[in-house]
Amino acid sequence: MKKLATLFTDSYRELFRVRTITLCAMFGALSIVLGYFTIRVGDYFNLGFAGLANELVHFIFGPVVGGVFGGVMDILKYIINPSGAFFFGFTFNAILAGVIYGAFWYKRPLSFARVMAARLVVIVVCNLLLNTLWLSMLSGKGFLVLLGPRVLKNLIMWPVDSLVFVMVAGALERSGVLKELRKAADFVR
Repeated sequence: MKKLATLFTDSYRELFRVRTITLCAMFGALSIVLGYFTIRVGDYFNLGFAGLANELVHFIFGPVVGGVFGGVMDILKYIINPSGAFFFGFTFNAILAGVIYGAFWYKRPLSFARVMAARLVVIVVCNLLLNTLWLSMLSGKGFLVLLGPRVLKNLIMWPVDSLVFVMVAGALERSGVLKELRKAADFVR
């Protein structure tokens, strides 16, 4: 439990560093640009790579920075490219996903198993339960009606998204880019 508290404390400290904010802004810009290449499949399904930049922030800076970044990016993306009505539930999910990913990945070695586990928690809690609830509330359709196709989509995308993240983060780690980013944002090591 002490390790988890240390992760949150260290990530909280990083939140107030200028370099952290600068790097988050650059990742945010990358996320917005990648968001323009999102493919919309139906009313409730999106396929894209914008989340990859967000996940790198969670991986590098941890749960507190990841949660704040997720919430801010959700609001910014809505302001820049609104699609549908704004609903705070989706912003809450972005914050919660950032906290979960950050808690799983921050200051820990990159592994496919860890990435799969973090994604599974986010899929179940944020994507299937909460997002489906929000969509049900907004659309007036039944929760179980919306849940079926969402389960299928998330089961298909779970290993694919995990593999893409591990490949990209692994390549950045092997090339030394992540080490330099961490060093630039480092405050105690």
